[in-house]
Amino acid sequence: MLKNIRIVLIGTTHPGNIGAAARAMKNMSLAHLYLVRPKYFPSAEATARASGADDLLTVARVCETLDEALQRCRLVVGASARLRSMEWSQLTPRACAAKALGEAAAGEVALIFGRESSGLSNAELDRCHHLVHIPSNPEYASLNLSQAVQILCYELYQGFLEGQTSGGSPERELATADMMEGFFQHLAQTMEEIGFANPNQSTKLQRRLRRLFLRARPEVDELNILRGLLSAAQGRKSMRR
Repeated sequence: MLKNIRIVLIGTTHPGNIGAAARAMKNMSLAHLYLVRPKYFPSAEATARASGADDLLTVARVCETLDEALQRCRLVVGASARLRSMEWSQLTPRACAAKALGEAAAGEVALIFGRESSGLSNAELDRCHHLVHIPSNPEYASLNLSQAVQILCYELYQGFLEGQTSGGSPERELATADMMEGFFQHLAQTMEEIGFANPNQSTKLQRRLRRLFLRARPEVDELNILRGLLSAAQGRKSMRR
């Protein structure tokens, strides 16, 4: 199951954090590191901080976009430094590990971490099925990026050793992150074409629809049905012109 879990670091500015994250992963038997637009990589500092886990750096995937890093993933969980009052389902690190392991039995899972200074953007949060928040001292809640990676990797490894999984549905062929993103783009295009929404004024609406469909976790066949409906709506609009 651990082989199907990838750690995704977005916009990392300090190469030492990349190396320390690789070390944390190898400590806990995780091997798949994805880097989205790192500021400095490869880097001698990253290799030094990896302290023997430089083999993970050698095979790390460097991606230009988050889309590329999430290809084929059936579950995406974003690490958030602060609690969100609405929109996203929030998990504890232990619950996150159980859910990730359950889903990893059937396919690929991504845990994504944002920039050291600002975390994940709203657009990146929109790609997540859940958020995971690490409880800490409210008077000093700032965790170093690699520390956050270490904590979640530890929970994954302990959950793996103890056989703690939840929420897995291996019998269902769930739509992957790239399939869902294609659907959301199709949905936004259709809404604009049929006059239901103005793309310049519907950010909140689009976000609510994203949350709705990400909660639903549609299967591939179900998503194909939805896209067929959208295509039909586009066709009827075209015929009325």
